[in-house]
Amino acid sequence: MPVQKIKRNYRKAKYILYKETLVDYKEHFWAFLGSFVGIGIIAYLQFQTLPHSDVVYLIGSFGASSVLVYGVIQSPLAQPRNLIGGHLVSAIIGVTVQQLAPDILWITAPLAVSLSIVFMQMTKTLHPPGGATALIAVTGSAQIKNLGFWYVLSPVLSGVLILFVVALIFNNITSNRQYPNHKKIHKIRNRIENPFKKS
Repeated sequence: MPVQKIKRNYRKAKYILYKETLVDYKEHFWAFLGSFVGIGIIAYLQFQTLPHSDVVYLIGSFGASSVLVYGVIQSPLAQPRNLIGGHLVSAIIGVTVQQLAPDILWITAPLAVSLSIVFMQMTKTLHPPGGATALIAVTGSAQIKNLGFWYVLSPVLSGVLILFVVALIFNNITSNRQYPNHKKIHKIRNRIENPFKKS
């Protein structure tokens, strides 16, 4: 039984990767536009609030999240629970590790990443860029480290919510793209769309 499940998940992942790598100019256009707007909003906030200081709002893991939520929107790792939960869990872990052992990088860096992976697995919020969010909390600049647990709220939560809202808009503009990829969401969307199709 577990072997069949593994084979089924492998086939599903292989199909998703195949489908996402087909040359579809409309898909590429919406992926470009969504990621441009999502990252652009965060970069604009960074520029307006802290133009001459360290980059605090625009952390590197948001770039990796953009690949998932705008480019591979059917992936289980790109879904809202994973996007938001993965970053939050990882940020909390990263800041906690940084607070406990602030000057021992060879311990804090691997510990933050490893613990964030385990906690994301336990909470079913696995999101690969979350590992980078945890790592940034312990390896980032003094300004990022000085944020302490505020790091969880801003830049992490605020940035992730911006990416999520933009993904909801740009990933649902056309009928070919549906985000999030959840059966209940598809049923609700079909109920809303069907009366308009009949009239």
